[in-house]
Amino acid sequence: MVEQTKTRMVAGPFNRVEGDLEVRLDVVGHQVERAWVNAPLFRGIERVLEGRSPMDALVIAPRICGICSVSQSHAAALALGGVMGMVPTYNGQLATNLILATENLADHLTHFHLFFMPDFARPDYEGRHWYSRTHERFAALRGSAVRNILQTRALALHVMGILAGHWPHTLAIQPGGLSRGVEKQECARLLGILGGVRAALEETLYGTRLEDVTALEAPEDLWQWEGKQNGSDFGLFLQIARDLSLQKSGRSYDRFLSFGAYPGFESDSTQRHWRSGIFESGSLRALNIHDVREDHAFSHMAETVQPLPPFEGTTEPQMRDDTAYTWCKAPRMAGQPCETGALARQLMAGQPLVRGLVAEGGGNVLSRVVARLIEVARLVPLMEQWVRALQPGAPWCHAQPNAVPDGRSIGMTEAARGALGHWLCVEKGVISRYQIIAPTTWNFSPRDRVGVEGPLEYALRGAPVRAGEQTPLSVQHIVRSFDPCMACTVH
Repeated sequence: MVEQTKTRMVAGPFNRVEGDLEVRLDVVGHQVERAWVNAPLFRGIERVLEGRSPMDALVIAPRICGICSVSQSHAAALALGGVMGMVPTYNGQLATNLILATENLADHLTHFHLFFMPDFARPDYEGRHWYSRTHERFAALRGSAVRNILQTRALALHVMGILAGHWPHTLAIQPGGLSRGVEKQECARLLGILGGVRAALEETLYGTRLEDVTALEAPEDLWQWEGKQNGSDFGLFLQIARDLSLQKSGRSYDRFLSFGAYPGFESDSTQRHWRSGIFESGSLRALNIHDVREDHAFSHMAETVQPLPPFEGTTEPQMRDDTAYTWCKAPRMAGQPCETGALARQLMAGQPLVRGLVAEGGGNVLSRVVARLIEVARLVPLMEQWVRALQPGAPWCHAQPNAVPDGRSIGMTEAARGALGHWLCVEKGVISRYQIIAPTTWNFSPRDRVGVEGPLEYALRGAPVRAGEQTPLSVQHIVRSFDPCMACTVH
């Protein structure tokens, strides 16, 4: 037997990714054997927060990222509210959910149209039966879908303008609710904006009513629907996915994590519209947040004797070229890596199509993208309900104390890319410790001290590599299916 040659290659830096990303690959027999995911830029926001007034977190934490700043703001407000013993008012919670949903909606639309689909418009796929339409719609910077979606995204962000004042880095979200309220006529404006967003999505992205998309219950329903909706962008993606067998690409551990999306109201602040949990082997189990540990074994951080819970964790940069290969820490839930994102959220929410796709092929390129598009179709009607439930004239924010008491709390929310947590400790009136675990920290984590790979590293195993490829297309599809935000990863 002839031993196959092992080739080492470096994929990256990746374009159309927020932040810096590099992936090292061992290729054997035109397939990826192993992968090492490197977040090469350290930023240190956690260290910046230490020693400051607790309320400074509302200003500094959102500046981790210009794409998902509302998610960071929300997590910070929840952590501060936990220390203060405060929950938002009814109106404040509804409006905060609307602001967060707007950002997540905009992120999903940007990712699908501008980050993910342009890879299929490359000359490498010329000759495929779907190529000419894909090139016309999604060629980078030139496709007709670019203008469509930027207009729709800009329209959706008017919701942010009305409720949050501006975006990114709004200061409107507070521990007690929202810093400003809206009147009845502004609620009518919000419904008009969402109606415009709905119409645009139904016309081009889905080619049908949002409710028809969310009614899909099984994989066979999806493929039957695709045959009828091949003029839509979603239908086009499904044609591509079927042709390239994307349901067989990028499967990871099939262990999914969500902190629960869109908190309930003052009467039950623990309730979430889409629940929290761990989904594995077809079943959902309760989340124990105290099972989270951060491992530094392969990170450029001062090594610890053992993985630490975030309340005891540190962010002390230390170049360790002997073993470390990334600035990203390795978060683990009860010692295990977890995948997070829209796919995890919709699994927790019991969305039948998403659960059916995962039962068939696990978490893969197809199921991640479909879950994201199903979530968009579910979000807009939910946002319309929240607007109708607003009560102009009722309180928007509780009065907040002049000083934040000593204590500690966790602010858990869901960014577009998945589970986001802020661990806050206040001592003697200042922040003594602030640890953040972002969604891409989970998904793009390095190996831990026992050598277990992060979700993306594992998902890249077996990816095909064609002769002459510098950054294999299959690797790009898998990486982008997770929708990375590297700026948040190395906060």
